[in-house]
Amino acid sequence: MAVVLTFDDKRRKAPSIDALVALTAADLERVNAMIAARMSSPVSLIPKLADHLVSAGGKRLRPLLTIAAAQLCGYQGEHHVKLAACVEFIHSATLLHDDVVDGSDLRRGRPAANAIWGNKASVLVGDFLFTRAFELMVEVGSLEVLGILSGASSVIAEGEVLQLSTANNTTTSEDTYLEVIKAKTAKLFSAAAEVSPVIAERPTAERAALASYGMNLGIAFQLVDDALDYGGTAAKLGKAVGDDFREGKITLPVILAFLRGDAAERTFWTRAMEALEQNDADLPHAIELLQRHHALADTLERARHYGAMARDALGLFADGPVKRALLETVDFAIERTH
Repeated sequence: MAVVLTFDDKRRKAPSIDALVALTAADLERVNAMIAARMSSPVSLIPKLADHLVSAGGKRLRPLLTIAAAQLCGYQGEHHVKLAACVEFIHSATLLHDDVVDGSDLRRGRPAANAIWGNKASVLVGDFLFTRAFELMVEVGSLEVLGILSGASSVIAEGEVLQLSTANNTTTSEDTYLEVIKAKTAKLFSAAAEVSPVIAERPTAERAALASYGMNLGIAFQLVDDALDYGGTAAKLGKAVGDDFREGKITLPVILAFLRGDAAERTFWTRAMEALEQNDADLPHAIELLQRHHALADTLERARHYGAMARDALGLFADGPVKRALLETVDFAIERTH
């Protein structure tokens, strides 16, 4: 059982990233070609496993941000293509590692790499993708860019460890949860957008604005992801609804429901999420509690708050097709159903 999340205004056209994709299509094609070329290796398992993940689809949102930010800043060179590929390699590497840590069986609706080739191969190929990312950073030749992306990689790893240390802990605070998603998700969004004004040699204010845009977009994106785990549909999510619940992953909807619940409800959350003693009736009951305490709605409201900050960050830039596409991307991140 799951309740499909809905939004207030059904009359207007649903926001999408179609405009962003159209504006960046030519460069994204070059990015995809570079990704394919850099995944090559004489060790046949490496390109096979990496291609299984990278070719599985996904929105390519992070490299799209790098390309779009370069266009917004009027960049005329070639480095943004390498940096967009670099960002996607970092993201793909973290996904491989995440699936091992989480014991996930599905990724984007397909069997996860670790479910096919095992944990050891997935971790090592993830490491390979990280090395490819760092090679691309070095080729760009900017110490500032190297600092941004290597720093983001370090923060992502810290976020993974922080999430591990809070795993299955129903008393996790909202502040700690936000630390985790800022590190695990939003930091790479931020870095993806920030590197472009650096290579375009734009003023510090524009660099800070795009970093803020990416950070707040990333937070909003993850908040919606965590709500969709209880309120989406499996066909659209590319994974089973309730995976976070079954893994005992403490996300904001659970934190809010736990804090607002009575003693009996907290006992339920502790049993299901900490002890992982679950039966078939528990996920529907969890969803009912999330609804009762408005935990999903309030999670989405927080996403809207961060989305507003992302939109405000772009106020520094002149109006134009790219800016409008980036603004619509915020709306898409908040109102999407997958």
